[in-house]
Amino acid sequence: MTAAEETEVTLTVGQETDLPAEPAGPGRGAEREMHAILEIGVRGGAGLIGGRAHSGAPALAEVLIVDTSRSMLHPATKLHAAKDATVAAVRLLPEGTAFAVLSGRFHAGVVHPGPDRAALAVAGPAERAAAERAVRILDADGGTAIGTWLDLARRLLKDHPAPVKHVLLLTDGRNEHDHRATMTLDTALDACEGRFVCDAWGIGDDWDADLLLSITRRLHGRARAVREDHELPAAYEELVNGLLGTAVPELRIRLTPTPGTVIRRVTQVVPGEQELLPAGAAGRATEYVTRAWGEEVRHFQVVLAADPTGRERGEYLQLAAVEVAVPDFGHPVRLPRPRPILVRWTDNPLDASRRHPGVRRHELYQQASAAVALAYRAWLRGGEGRPAADREFARALHLAGELGDTQLLDALRRIEDGPGSGRIRTGLKDVDWQHLILSSAMTTPPRHPAGDPSPPAPQAPPAADGLVECPDCGWLGPADSVYCGGDCGRPLRGPSA
Repeated sequence: MTAAEETEVTLTVGQETDLPAEPAGPGRGAEREMHAILEIGVRGGAGLIGGRAHSGAPALAEVLIVDTSRSMLHPATKLHAAKDATVAAVRLLPEGTAFAVLSGRFHAGVVHPGPDRAALAVAGPAERAAAERAVRILDADGGTAIGTWLDLARRLLKDHPAPVKHVLLLTDGRNEHDHRATMTLDTALDACEGRFVCDAWGIGDDWDADLLLSITRRLHGRARAVREDHELPAAYEELVNGLLGTAVPELRIRLTPTPGTVIRRVTQVVPGEQELLPAGAAGRATEYVTRAWGEEVRHFQVVLAADPTGRERGEYLQLAAVEVAVPDFGHPVRLPRPRPILVRWTDNPLDASRRHPGVRRHELYQQASAAVALAYRAWLRGGEGRPAADREFARALHLAGELGDTQLLDALRRIEDGPGSGRIRTGLKDVDWQHLILSSAMTTPPRHPAGDPSPPAPQAPPAADGLVECPDCGWLGPADSVYCGGDCGRPLRGPSA
């Protein structure tokens, strides 16, 4: 394999290492929190070429779910667009790809390969044509119970060996008949989490952004919507083409805390917020799973807690080691070396301005999203809520400007009553707010000045970029460590090492 074909994973750790050893106020415990931003990128290489693993086995198993509840007929252009988009997606599936098309109402049904076949179809000319015929004759009736739709997808995908399992869900509704379903949405999400990636799309004027976000945040996907029904086929084609460019089906973040350090949480913060749950442990190390990477960069916030009592002041100490692991899927991947998350305890009080810019940026996004949600709730109250809605809307505009997020600013200006007014225009529909809620949930990394594409360097000594392992207890620490920071405390350099 040539260097140009090689897939490479990169890892940088951004943080402000200095933390005050003394509590910030009365009643605070001894532990302090260290926030770090992990910037992980996947680049180069052909990845899963044409949707097939390099072993030759199909790399993708795809389930397309079409909402066929009665509301899809009002107007009928929604159902027509859903059919066109589903057919467009099926036509793009590479030869040998396992797939199924489901229809969703009060219950889910298999449109193709049909209810009498327990296995997924295998893409080829005949199966694609049969799927298209089945999709074209779909009609709409009944209600919306999305939990049953996702659970059927889970059962179809559960035994398939493809490294990338993906569900593409389309709905125009609000899951109004969850109480009548044999499988509620919450129960289905519990069963489906970790089984596949799900992207969810809204169409029409009555979908629920919070519903789509709740699904995609649990199932490692992204929530999106079209403003016009006829835009859906092109949107599906773009999504499927991106999916076929998957370079790494799964990537694991492995954190190994030093004794006395506790992992509080790990959260994806770019391109959208998603809390990661522990997926397994080996010794002191804990792994967190992320799925379906193309050639892209994502940011993750790691929060660690440690007690400075009895620790050295003014010296760099390691709180945890960060590694990236990729399962074997038949294609070599070059991984970065482990990186340390450091702390330097100080007796000088520090204010919030000393936090790493990535941490502050995530907080601003949280505040902007909350302001949009508050503005929407106030808007729902009608005239009496208008002053509060305008106030929160203006706050969201200010935060988007501080972030320099042009996409969010554009989404906010769509509902502004004239440029610079800071007020919500009259005549809005509920769906206008749903699009804005989705936009406020998407995040972007900061832009660097022209000629300086690199992120700001973490505040850490240059020699601490790598790690050294203690031969006795296995502790991982900064490369310039003189003594083990683990259980044994033995010298790591010099004649006695």
